[in-house]
Amino acid sequence: LVDGFEDQYYKGRRPNGIYIPRYVNLKDGPQSDKFVRGFGFQGGGQRAGWGQGTNMKEFGGEFKDKIMNPGPWEFFITGFAESLPNHENRVFLNKDVLDKWGQPTLSIDAEWGPNELAINAQMRVDAAEMLERAGLKDIVDFDNKHEMGYGIHEMGTARMGRDPKTSVLNSMNQIHACKNVFVTDGAAMTSSSCVNPSLTYMALTARAAAHAVSELKKLNL
Repeated sequence: LVDGFEDQYYKGRRPNGIYIPRYVNLKDGPQSDKFVRGFGFQGGGQRAGWGQGTNMKEFGGEFKDKIMNPGPWEFFITGFAESLPNHENRVFLNKDVLDKWGQPTLSIDAEWGPNELAINAQMRVDAAEMLERAGLKDIVDFDNKHEMGYGIHEMGTARMGRDPKTSVLNSMNQIHACKNVFVTDGAAMTSSSCVNPSLTYMALTARAAAHAVSELKKLNL
């Protein structure tokens, strides 16, 4: 919670939040012997209770007045860390569970490793310390224990490499076994660092498309 500012509020949709870049295990930054790689934070501030009328059945002037009276200011930060590539984490065809067309379904077998758990613990400590030093009160550090996939940027199910025996895609995001098929999303990458990888997807896609056009003109595809 943040004291004060009860007479202030933003208008319309909040334009943005805050971002705290990675600062651990960088070349010129603090180092940790608890884990490799690092993490960053995303967050923002808002008035508590704003939007509490969503899906409520009440109506009328008194109800509208109530939901237009927001509570105190709150501020939060959420940690985002890298999940290291792990050969034991996999997606495979499950021939014991078939879809309605009789085809094998996809099964996911994956779990967090010791490095991810160590980073997660440190993120909680650092988040609470930063909020406390910023002057906030009633700070709660927490772990929702989310399963893999909650961050929506999972990587590596069709990774890029030079050897068809150990990778699915070549350096141009073409499937080794089928040159006219390109995969340009996060499947090609075994990790996304601790940042949003969407711009990298766009770059990979632009490069793959240019390569495909060039190969089509040469009649190689």
